[in-house]
Amino acid sequence: MALGGGASGGGRRGRRGRRGPLTEINVTPLVDVMLVLLIIFMISAPLLTVGVPVELPKTEASAVETDNEPLSVSIDQQGAIFIADSETSFDDLAVRLLTEAGGSDKASERPVFVRADGRAPYQAVARVMARLSASGFTKLNLITDTAPEA
Repeated sequence: MALGGGASGGGRRGRRGRRGPLTEINVTPLVDVMLVLLIIFMISAPLLTVGVPVELPKTEASAVETDNEPLSVSIDQQGAIFIADSETSFDDLAVRLLTEAGGSDKASERPVFVRADGRAPYQAVARVMARLSASGFTKLNLITDTAPEA
């Protein structure tokens, strides 16, 4: 007696099987990509600090810990002097480094990293360190590579 099969529920079953569009964003791939980028930048950031290529002498000294941002002075194989990555003359060394440090009162607080090529003349390195010391810089550090294990 049933006309049209209203008791079977066939219309509902078809609706229940369909699903609506996915409205949530899956952030797991985004987090994975961001972590990979973070690791890449953490590894490559120390390599971008100094632009003058020098071959550092090998020593058995340990790393230097510092709180303040260090100033970098490089001396290449021919004895040319660089502050960060721009060349400077010996006469302008103290003035340029004092302006980088923020004045003569901050000179004693900021460490200076002297990166000298292992084949650079000893006289050039000694003159630079003497000029820096006379200009008020007291925290002078010679940067070297660690010697390979025997």
